Amino acid sequence: MKGEGIETMTDVTETTKATITVTSKGASVGDIVIRFFPDVAPGHVANFVKLSKEGFYDGTTFHRVIPGFMIQGGDPNSKNPDRSMHGMGGPGHKVKAEFNSKPHKRGILSMARSNDPDSAGSQFFICVADANFLDWQYTVFGEVVSGMEVADKVVGMKRDGRDNPLERVEMTVTITD
Repeated sequence: MKGEGIETMTDVTETTKATITVTSKGASVGDIVIRFFPDVAPGHVANFVKLSKEGFYDGTTFHRVIPGFMIQGGDPNSKNPDRSMHGMGGPGHKVKAEFNSKPHKRGILSMARSNDPDSAGSQFFICVADANFLDWQYTVFGEVVSGMEVADKVVGMKRDGRDNPLERVEMTVTITD
C-alpha cells in the first residue's frame, strides 16, 4: 500500500465517521454511520476513507445479504446490472491483513477477502449478528454507531440463490471529520 497515495492516519481521528446512505428503488432506506478503529487497522481504515472520498463506493450495492450473519457491499462490479459478476470486483489493489482482537459482533465493520488473507480491496461487510468464528481471520476496522435498523432492513430483503437482493440496494458513502 505504500506509495499508492493512501492517506496517512493523521487524516483519520476518533471523530472521523463514514455515513453509508442506503437507497432501494430510488427511495431512502436510511443511513448507517460508522466509526473507525485506526489504532488496530490503520491500512484498512485509510483504504476505506480514500476510496470513499474518491466516490468509489457511490452506486455500488449490498450484493450479498445473509440473515443472521451479515450484509456485504463495496464491489464496483455491482454497478453493472449483470449480477453474475457481483462479488468478484475490487479497486485494483490489495490491503495486507490487519487481524486484531476486536470481536466480530453485531454492528462490526470488517473487510471481505478471498482465501488469501492479504487480498482485501474494497468489499466490506457489516455483521447483523455475532460472528465470532470470523475472529482473527478477517480485519475488523470499524463499527456502526447508528443505523443498525437500516442494516436489519437490508438483510431482510428478498434475495436470489446467491444471496443478492432482488431489488438493487445502492449506497453512497461520505466521510466527515
